[in-house]
Amino acid sequence: MIFERSLQRELAYTAGAVFMVLLTIMLTTMMIRIVGFAAQGQIDPKDVVVLIGLTVIGYLAVMLIVTLFVSILFVLTRWYRDSEMVVWLASGVSQTQLIKPIAMFSALIIVLIMFFAFVGWPWSNAQSKLIKARFQQRDEVSLLAPGQFRESPTTNRVFFIEKMSPDQANVENVFVTSTEGGKVNVIVSKTGHTETRDGDRFIVLENGRRYDGEPGQPNFRIIEFERYGVKIMNHQVVNQATTTSISTPALLRHPTKENLAEFAWRAGLPLIAINLMLLAIPLSYQNPRRSRTINLVMAVLIYLTYSNLLNVVQSWIEQSKMSFALGLVGLHIVVALIVAFNFWMRVRNRPLFRLSTFTRSKGA
Repeated sequence: MIFERSLQRELAYTAGAVFMVLLTIMLTTMMIRIVGFAAQGQIDPKDVVVLIGLTVIGYLAVMLIVTLFVSILFVLTRWYRDSEMVVWLASGVSQTQLIKPIAMFSALIIVLIMFFAFVGWPWSNAQSKLIKARFQQRDEVSLLAPGQFRESPTTNRVFFIEKMSPDQANVENVFVTSTEGGKVNVIVSKTGHTETRDGDRFIVLENGRRYDGEPGQPNFRIIEFERYGVKIMNHQVVNQATTTSISTPALLRHPTKENLAEFAWRAGLPLIAINLMLLAIPLSYQNPRRSRTINLVMAVLIYLTYSNLLNVVQSWIEQSKMSFALGLVGLHIVVALIVAFNFWMRVRNRPLFRLSTFTRSKGA
C-alpha cells in the first residue's frame, strides 16, 4: 500500500539520521575517555583508534535499540502533529495495521541487534582486554620515556633517562634507584645500552657510580664502574576472562550463575527492541493542540527504566534472588502486557497520558 511505502521510507531516513547522531556522541565520548587512559599510561597511544572502534562495536546493539525506538516515535509523532495520521485513519488504516510495515522495517535492525548482542559484544570486549593486557606485559625499558621518572610495575625501581634513541637501544644520563631490605641503591650513569644474554635482557650502564646505604646512616658505599648490568624484568599479567568477554556458546556450556545472568542480559536486548518497537506505535499518539514534548519525555523515561530493570534482573540472577528462566522472559512478558494494554487504550481512542490530569491535581 501507499502508506506502507511512505512509512518505511520516512523510517529509513529518520533512522539513518538518529543513528549518525548517536554514533557521533558515542565516538566523542569514547575518544575523550580512551585518550585519557592513554595519557595516564594505561593503554598504548597507538591503540587508541582500535580501542574506540572496538568499544563502538560493543555498544552497537544498544545504539540500534535506541535508533529503532526513537525513529519510529519521531515519524509517527510527526504524522499526528501534521494531521497526516488523521488522513490515514480516516481512510480505514487502524493502529494495528501499522505493525506490519514497521515490523518489516525493523526486521533487519533486530537481526543486527541479535548479532551484536550475541557476537559483537563479547568479541569486542575480548579484543579490548587482549590489547590492554599486551600493553601491560611490556618490559621495564618499554615503559620508559625520556625526561620522566617512571616506576617499574614489577620491582621497586624508579628510572629516569634524559635521552633515548628511537629504537630504545641506547640511553644517556641514566638514574636508577631501588630499595632492598631497607637499604637504598642509587645508580647514575652517563651512557648505556640494552643487551640480551641467555634469553634475559639487560640494560648495561657505562661510566657511572653506585651508592649503597641505609637512609640516615653515614656508612654509604660508593662504587665506580665502567660497565654495570641491570636485568630488565617483564611485567607478567594474567589475562583472566570475564563474563562480558566469554562467547555466547561458552556461556551456555558453563552455566554458572554469572554466565547465565550475562546470557539473560544479551538475550534481553533483542526482546527490548521488539517491545519498544511495538510500544512506539500507541505512544506516538499526539493531540496537535497539546504539548509536543510529552511523548519524547516518556520515551526517554521508558527506555531508561526498561534498560535499568534488565540490569537489575541480571544482578538478581547472579545473586540467586531470581531463577534464570524467570529472569530470561519475566520482565519482557510484563512489558509486552503493558504494550498490549496501550494498544487497547488506543483502540478505545483514549490518550495514554493526560496532561490535564496532572494540571488539575497540581492546582488542587
